[in-house]
Amino acid sequence: MSGRRPHRSYSLTVAFTAAVTTVLALTAAACSSSPSESRRTSAGERTASAVQGETDRGETVPTAGAPFWIDPESDAARQVRQWEKEGRTDDAKALRRISERAVAEWPAGDNPVPQITRAVRGAAGRRTAVFVAYNIPHRDCGLYSAGGAHDAAYYREWINAFAEAIGDAPAIVILEPDAVPHLADGCTPAQHHDERYELLAQAISRLKRQPKTKVYLDAGNPAWISDPARLAEPLKRAGIESADGFSLNVSNFQTNDAVKAFGTRLSGLLGDAHFTVDTSRNGAGPLSGDRDEAWCNPPGRALGTPPTTDTGNELLDAYLWIKRPGESDGPCRGGPTAGTWWPDYALGLARKAKA
Repeated sequence: MSGRRPHRSYSLTVAFTAAVTTVLALTAAACSSSPSESRRTSAGERTASAVQGETDRGETVPTAGAPFWIDPESDAARQVRQWEKEGRTDDAKALRRISERAVAEWPAGDNPVPQITRAVRGAAGRRTAVFVAYNIPHRDCGLYSAGGAHDAAYYREWINAFAEAIGDAPAIVILEPDAVPHLADGCTPAQHHDERYELLAQAISRLKRQPKTKVYLDAGNPAWISDPARLAEPLKRAGIESADGFSLNVSNFQTNDAVKAFGTRLSGLLGDAHFTVDTSRNGAGPLSGDRDEAWCNPPGRALGTPPTTDTGNELLDAYLWIKRPGESDGPCRGGPTAGTWWPDYALGLARKAKA
């Protein structure tokens, strides 16, 4: 349901080695460039440091509510530049509401290292990179985002590489969207339950060995499993007590008020655990009508509260844009495959945003 690309199978060890080689080559190339070359941009293009609020001397200028890394080469950022070249200035201006905000990285496929390394290097220890670990075996019950690691041993390798790539950098990891709710609602077959609980607990433990990594185990949304008591025991079995909390509303559209109320109730069942909320597309709330289709590319939705840790709620650690606004939920309502950039949908979200 979260909308990501399908799994591909090839050797993680080979891929990891290739990634390290690539990173070393890029580092050497960067070091050989002159300062003027490294700061060069095309006409009308703002540098990554300008987006992040940093000066040429490497100092960080405080930016309200934005402690997170913003990718200057995201799909939205590239779309803005393309539309500017085409003269679509109004559309480009609207889309900056996405391109100039921090969105989570979803390291795809068998090798998460290159994408994580790039984000960590971009954040340079001054910003927090936000990641989603989404590769659990038997993912999404065979629906639009089916796939995941082909077995438990492979998943352990994958999550270990994921954690190692983060290193000592400040990071937030949203762990396995849908994995626990699919246990609670019976979508995941019973024969896979014990393995999933074990893998989630091990993943939390492994990620928490990184000194500046916070981990939030996904707990769905209040429109999916309305009674938080149904989630409390599964979250405990999955190791929530060793995590920093749980995440809510990933890839969904429930309002802040509804999600905060649900999160507060669930928190009370988990010893006042903290939580995060995905506000990437909830600015207009959920689509009324067919509940089964309301989550998949619903029309008329809007960007929600920009990413921030300034939530005004002691239990709510952050509003985050976990679902990348403008990426399709799947082949419904004319959309492309799950996880594919869809400029028209992105523009619709941006035009209806209030902020």
